[in-house]
Order: sequence, then structure tokens, then C-alpha cells
Amino acid sequence: MKHTGIIQGFVHQYDNPVQYRLKLDGEAILANEWIGKTIRISTLGRMKCIYCGRSIKKTYNNGYCYPCFTKLPENDLCIVKPHECHCHLGTCRDPEWGEAHCMIPHYVYLALSSGVKVGLTRKNNEKKRWVDQGAIRAIPIAEVPTRKIAGELEVYLTQYVADKTDWRKMLKGEVELVDLLELREEIYNYFLEEYKPYILKEDEWMDFAYPILEQIQKVKAYNLDKQPVIEDRLIGIKGQYFIFENGVLNVRKYCGYEVEVSE
Repeated sequence: MKHTGIIQGFVHQYDNPVQYRLKLDGEAILANEWIGKTIRISTLGRMKCIYCGRSIKKTYNNGYCYPCFTKLPENDLCIVKPHECHCHLGTCRDPEWGEAHCMIPHYVYLALSSGVKVGLTRKNNEKKRWVDQGAIRAIPIAEVPTRKIAGELEVYLTQYVADKTDWRKMLKGEVELVDLLELREEIYNYFLEEYKPYILKEDEWMDFAYPILEQIQKVKAYNLDKQPVIEDRLIGIKGQYFIFENGVLNVRKYCGYEVEVSE
């Protein structure tokens, strides 16, 4: 069976294991069914902006054309540096978008993906965030009223906890197990007074299992710009990656590319 369309990323169903669907244009194909099979992914030489649909020769920030990259609020620098959010100053690229995405409750959390990390996400978006990062366990430690405050707390906590994931270790399943509840209590000791009202005391974390037949031993990244056809046995999906026997493909990186996927 063949599927053709513009890659628009993964959508998830939070089962055990996570159910992944690959979005190609308007179609969402259950990708878990491909695991264990040899899959062929071919680029068709065309790209389109995932927002406005215009034909382009190069993508920016995982699938956008240059005008959308420079004008849309979701592509502003403060998205990757939340502590620099400027929505409250009235200078957001789209104030309505900022009110809906930034001036709302956010979680600061601890997650295990390669090692323990601190991060942030909009409240009610946490499952997607954690799965996109390949976390096997995560727990919110604070609920704050805005994205900016969440970013400021995250930056402050990087004195004590890393804020990056080693994607190679994550894909190989090399996770350093940590007691998140114990670590959370330790981290609370470092909270400044201004952050203490936001502390969460829930004792339940979330665990995630991924559809993986076997662990990859050596991580080599496939590059669709250099290798327009990939044909390999799919052995798993984790985070934003297809895991093949001989390499991995970061699906998000190639959003906007028109491809044909066949079994």
C-alpha cells in the first residue's frame, strides 16, 4: 500500500504502547502497523509550507516558508526561549495567539528521556510534549499562570537539573533512572519564595511505553536531502523518530516535504 502527501508530523494516542499516526496532508496513517516491516520512504522533490501551503524550495523551522517563519508568532524566538516572552508588553506578532498560548497556565516538569531534565509546557499539552521528547516518565512540579514565568522558573532550575535531552541515548533506550518524587522534593528546597506558591504536590507521575521491537545499537541519522529514498526495516517509533534497523529518521525535521511511503 502506498501513501503520498506532505509530511505534517505525528499525532499520538496515549495507549500502552503509544499509538503513532503519520500525518500526510489530511490523512493520518497508523504507523504502528508498519513496525516489523520494510518501509520505503521516497521524497518527490516538492515542498510546501505546512501553514499557508505555498510551494517552496527550502523549509524553515520544520516546515514553514520564509514569510511564515518571520511573521507567525509560533516561530518567534521566544518560543524556544520562553523566559523572553513579550506578550505582556503588547508586542506579540499576534496578540490573540499570544493570549491563547502564552497567557495561560503552564507546567514546569521533570522528565526522564535520556537522563532527568526540566522543561515546560502548556497545561493540557503535557502528554504530547512528553511523548515528543521520548520521555518514559514525567511529573509536573509547578503550575504557573503564564509561559514567561514558566520559562523564568525553568532557567532558574537549570542550575540544578539539565534542560536538554541526549537524543542518541533516548533512541537507544539508555535512560538513567531517577526517583522523580525524591528529586522533586530536593528541588523544592531550591525554589525562590516567588515560585513557592506554584508548587504542585501530586504524587502521581505518568509512564510512557513506545512501540519498539528491538533496541538500536548504533544511531545513524537518515538525511532525506542527501538520500531521497530510504528503504529499511522499521523496528520502532519514539519521540519524533522512526527507528529503522540501519538508521533513524527525524520526522519533524522533514515536515513540508512531499513523500511517498510504501510497505
